[in-house]
This record gives sequence, C-alpha cells and structure tokens, in this order.
Amino acid sequence: MSTPPTPPEHAPRPPRTGSGPGGRRRLRGVPGGDLRGAGDRIATAVSALTIAVGGDRSEPLLAQAPRRWMRLLPYLVALGFVAVLLPVTAQVLSHDYGVNGGLAGAIAVAQVAPLLLAVSRPLAAWYLTIVAAVLGTIPLFQGDAHHPSPWTPMIVVGYVVLCIALALRESRRTLIGIWLVTVVVSIILGSFRDADSQDTGVLLIVLSGGVLLLGALVRERGETQRKLVEQETISEAERTRRTLLEERTRIARELHDVVAHHMSVITVQADSAPYRLQGLTEETREEFTSIAAGARESLTEMRRLLAVLRSEGAEGDLVPQPGLAHLGQLVEATVRGGVPVELSYPELALVAQLTDVSPAVDLSAYRIVQEALANVVRHAPGARAQISVGLDEDALLVIVVNGPAAEPVSPIESTGTGHGLIGMRERVRLVGGALDVGPLPAGGFRVAARLPLTTATSPTSPPA
Repeated sequence: MSTPPTPPEHAPRPPRTGSGPGGRRRLRGVPGGDLRGAGDRIATAVSALTIAVGGDRSEPLLAQAPRRWMRLLPYLVALGFVAVLLPVTAQVLSHDYGVNGGLAGAIAVAQVAPLLLAVSRPLAAWYLTIVAAVLGTIPLFQGDAHHPSPWTPMIVVGYVVLCIALALRESRRTLIGIWLVTVVVSIILGSFRDADSQDTGVLLIVLSGGVLLLGALVRERGETQRKLVEQETISEAERTRRTLLEERTRIARELHDVVAHHMSVITVQADSAPYRLQGLTEETREEFTSIAAGARESLTEMRRLLAVLRSEGAEGDLVPQPGLAHLGQLVEATVRGGVPVELSYPELALVAQLTDVSPAVDLSAYRIVQEALANVVRHAPGARAQISVGLDEDALLVIVVNGPAAEPVSPIESTGTGHGLIGMRERVRLVGGALDVGPLPAGGFRVAARLPLTTATSPTSPPA
C-alpha cells in the first residue's frame, strides 16, 4: 500500500469560517468572500515579487522570479523607455532648446542608453547618467531661457525610472548618497538658470527622494520575506528531524523490554543446559558457557545503550509493554473518554493465533491503534471509530476508521506535535510492513497498517 502525503497530524485543520468540512466552501457564499480570496492572491503575488526583487546584487532585477515573463519584464520596461525617450529627447533638444542636431542626438544617447544597463548594473548606470545629465545642461543655458531647466522633462522621467532600479538593489546608505548628490547637483545647476525659466531641479529632488524611499521599503520587505522563508524552511527541517529522532528513541526504549526478555531467556537456557542435558562433552559445555557469557555481555551493552537513549524523567519506562491482547482495555478507556469505539476481529481464529505474532509486531500494532484513537480524540471529537484486526496470509492487518467530527474542534487541539503519523511510519518501517493513511471522501480518516507476522527480514534503514 502506498502512503499518500498527509498533514502533520491525522485530521485536517478546521476551516477559518464555520465548522466541519464544508466551512471553507460556505465562505464563497458570504458577501465579501470573493474579495477576501482575491486579497489573499494579491498578497501572495506581492510577497513572491518582493522575494524575487531581493536577489543577489550581481544578478539582473527579478532574476529569482518564478515565471519567465517576470524575469524578462525589467528588460522590456527598460527597452520601452529607451525606445520612447531617445527620439523624444533628441527632438526636444533640437527644436525647443536649439541644440545642433548631431549634438542633440549624442546627448540623447548618453542620457537614455544607460537605462539598459540599469537592469543588471543600476549603480554604474547612475554614474553614466548623472555625468551625461550634467554635461547635457551646458548647451541648454545657451538656448531659449524660457524652457524648463536645468533638467529637461525627459531627464526627469529617465532619472526617476533609474531611481526605481537603484532602490530595488542598492543599500540604504548608497541611496542616501545618491539622493544627496542629486540635491547638490540640482541646486548648483539651478543657480545658473534664468529667472524666467521653469525650475525642474526641485521636481527632480522630490520625485527621486520619494521613489528611492518607496523602493527601499519594498526591497527591505523582500529581504525580510526571503530570510523568513529560509528560516522557516530550516526550522521545519530541524523540527521534522528532531521529531523523527524522538520517535526512534521512544520506540527503542519500548523494544528494550522485548529484546531483554529474549536475551535473558538465552542466558538462562545456556547456563542451565549442562544440568538439564545428559551426556554433554566438555567442548559442548564450554560452548554453552561461551553463549551464556556472550548473552550477558550483550545485555550489559544494551542497558548502556538504553541509558544513552533514555531522557531525564523517563526512568519509569521499564514496564511490561502492551500488545494486541490489551486492545480491549484500550477501547474501554477510550469509550469512557466519550469516543464511541467498536472493536471487531474478522478472523474467528485470530485470538488463538495471536501467540504467533512477534513481540515487535504485537507492540507496533497496539501503538498504531493507540495513536490513531488519540488523533480521533484530538481532531474528531465525538466521531465514531471502528477498529478492525485481521489476518492476510502471513501479515497482520490493523485498520482504524473514524467518521467526521460530531463536535467543534477545540483550537488548542487543532494543532498537534506531529508525532502521531511519524511514530506510526517508524513502527511499520521497523517491522518491514506498509502503512496507508488519508482522509475519506465522505469525511473522517482511515489508518491501515499491514504488518508481517514475523520480522525475519529487516527493512532497509532510510538515510539520516
């Protein structure tokens, strides 16, 4: 049986609105439900965009975007501005400011072309732009004094676009320096303009400052989101690994009694063999003595290993481990807790054959049922549960099925530690079985485990 992907705990979390499986669907019928959904999608898109913006400074803008069209968007925008501003700048300089045609074209290329470089090297593009802008103002002061100065309208538009690229890539200190240079240059050049001309220096100072501030906030939000995603990924991986190690340690502690019992039996049999069996040779007696000594040494080493695995406060774990024979008591305790549970044995001869089940399988089957019932109590209060134990050729089948919750799920119980399903999978892997868990179409949940009656074949250990 295959194991479908499942949430950390066995039942799905309750919907945000209403209770029961249909709570989320009913949200669509509530006024404003579609607006909430649209708002969530917009927020998700903005988060993805801000994360993509905060990439490595050596990469082009939006290089980490999830879609190809988003990665090409900065190039298309820069190319579009260059295609529009280049001929307009040359035309305005030539006709309105009286600049020679060839010189106007050269100034236009020098001032607009760096926008293409701004996609990957915005700071280098700014150096080129500010130099070209300053040098380009020299012919302007020799022309008609009634036109806007010291910056042409095209310079203002291109500079604001460049500030967007700078704000999304450079540090806050660099942005402050860029803005201060813009202020100083605008003030100095503004002192040379004619009093009758329109002052564009203040306009550039205000627009560039606002764009740099807004872009810096977007970039810093993107960096924060990226670091948060990375930290959540690391935390989730560490949490899963820690949970898995805790479950393996707990299983090892529980199996200690089973293994210790068999080792003790071997020791007793080997020690008593020379007295129970007649006609043993001296070599045979020495062999039994060696077996007994090896068994005692193994018991000692196993107790040392258990001392390492045992955590503080777990000294009371050395108790007889339960098995399938204790399912009746488990069901009675669960029923007293308010959960209706039915226990059925499809195979009439199963009870008589339980003695053929290995101790590890016996303990694993009991723990799987126990974890499944605990999840019913936690995530589906009031739901009816049915336990079925049967035989399938050389395997033991354990199935626990519960219906949908009959009572509202407590918010405290809606989130679990995630140990339930992890513990089940580890126990099934330990004995070489198979586990199938998942929600039912009509509501509820199903846990089905197939455990071999013997554990002669050890499963392959997964990579750490």
